[in-house]
Amino acid sequence: MLFEVWAPSARDRVTLELNGSDHPLDRDAERDGWWSGVVAAEDGDRYGFSLDGGPLVPDPRSRRLPDGPDGLSAVVDHSAYAWRHESPRLRLRSAVLYELHVGTFTPEGTLDAATASLGELAGLGITHVELMPLCPFPGVRGWGYDGVAPWAVHEPYGGPGALKRFVDAAHGLGMGVVLDVVHNHLGPSGNHLPSFGPYFTETHHTPWGAAVNLDAPGSDEVRAYFLGSALAWLRDYRIDGLRLDAVHALADTRALTFLEELSAAVDELAREQGRQHFLIAESDLADPRTTTPRALGGLGVHAQWNDDFHHALHTALTGESQGYYADFARAPMAALAKTLTRVFFHDGTYSTFRGRHHGRPVDQERTPAHRFLGYAQTHDQIGNRAIGDRLSASLSPGLLACAATLVLTGPSVPMLFMGEEWGAGTPWMYFTDHTDPELAEAVRQGRRKEFAAHGWAEEDVPDPQEPATRDRSVLDRGERERDPHKRLLAWHRDLIALRRTLADLTDPDLSGVKVAFDEEARWLVFRRGDLRVAVNLGKEPVAIPLGSNGRDRVLASWDPVDAPTADGVLRLPGESAVVLTDG
Repeated sequence: MLFEVWAPSARDRVTLELNGSDHPLDRDAERDGWWSGVVAAEDGDRYGFSLDGGPLVPDPRSRRLPDGPDGLSAVVDHSAYAWRHESPRLRLRSAVLYELHVGTFTPEGTLDAATASLGELAGLGITHVELMPLCPFPGVRGWGYDGVAPWAVHEPYGGPGALKRFVDAAHGLGMGVVLDVVHNHLGPSGNHLPSFGPYFTETHHTPWGAAVNLDAPGSDEVRAYFLGSALAWLRDYRIDGLRLDAVHALADTRALTFLEELSAAVDELAREQGRQHFLIAESDLADPRTTTPRALGGLGVHAQWNDDFHHALHTALTGESQGYYADFARAPMAALAKTLTRVFFHDGTYSTFRGRHHGRPVDQERTPAHRFLGYAQTHDQIGNRAIGDRLSASLSPGLLACAATLVLTGPSVPMLFMGEEWGAGTPWMYFTDHTDPELAEAVRQGRRKEFAAHGWAEEDVPDPQEPATRDRSVLDRGERERDPHKRLLAWHRDLIALRRTLADLTDPDLSGVKVAFDEEARWLVFRRGDLRVAVNLGKEPVAIPLGSNGRDRVLASWDPVDAPTADGVLRLPGESAVVLTDG
């Protein structure tokens, strides 16, 4: 087996220790900084590298870390797994995504336990399960965004074999799998990359310290490292797509950006394999160039999360106006209407939260709607609240039904956060399991100080290091058998079924979406082809002038609703929603 490592920091020698025996590696004459050697090895064998006689450290490209990031690497023979199912050919245009955190989706918190529940998601109509990060990090519990080994699978989740079983089972049920990957930083503990070479640079500073080296000396190999890890998920695990965390935090001044290079590599792999791979970016830039094809001068990412839609919907539902919600809360129904038709609320407008103008307009005529994801809740928007409260903690079932209606019938690709489909009553909090006592205390105190500034008492802010914080965040599936959860689940299932069967609901034409609303009465209606979708966020019934031909039929409604009158007036109960057709 070929063992190789990029270790430009090594002056004289790099030694491979395999199963307790030392094997000196040779300096590669053609690749600067590379060391390699051929040694017999089998699946599961433990190994590590020593640079210039220093301590034994795991392989930067570890495919498995059985004892965590500070332990030895293990050899993984990817060819040993016998795949049972081919990847389904699913278009992003018709997708319904479901964001899932393995550690809290089930009490066991493992990939195998999550696999056992995949049938429920297929029955709901989900097309893609989006897994939050799986890369190893110290400890057991965590969100996964402090991973330190981007080629491996967190062992407490089940390791590489469990991920293959999960993906295989999802494919057998006709669903794709998307994996959240982090390229903008690595976690603060268990990160051994700096001992090998210039993986990080002080040229740029980020919220996490020194930036990942994407443009300083040595960055060619660092970029190849992250590109290789991304492609490995798609190739070795048959993952269908990647969600790219916070691409706005990638410090990259090179003419050919890392994102362009990644999108080109993913497209090429898709052509080679005859599969449909895609990238979904999280970006705070409100810049349509992120998802504009490379041939048209863009970065070529296939889609991106649209937080502007979330913020508009959140303020319309809750009335919250703090922080970045302030601009949306001034006229939330108007903000919602704008994001339904023009995608970004901040498309060159002034952002009071940033203290400057922000964003760039989306070309509605040339940009397909499936370039953007729409959602009412995500791990960020729930877990970064002081007590991890979901919308269900403060909204009526009717308003939750309205949120589902706007997400699942709107022009963007819809995404749900696990448990949202039944209005889960469990919170989803920020939790950690840092093994470094100083880091654990810093995170604990930082969390308390952050929310103390917003009026929270320290004792009311959950301790992220306390195991009970994770345990309280685990879904309670028993809720699904009780109302109002049971009714909400049925509503989500009905809406997803409509999206699957009605072509108008997957029409990519943004310019064809027409919206009317009443800010004071708190109703909104939008049209997509022959369909009209109406929501009433107010408590009182409203009369909505549809201006229709009187032939509208009710396809689905949260509460009993009569068809519009002959003069085209729809009477909609308070906190309710309806989908109509005049076709």
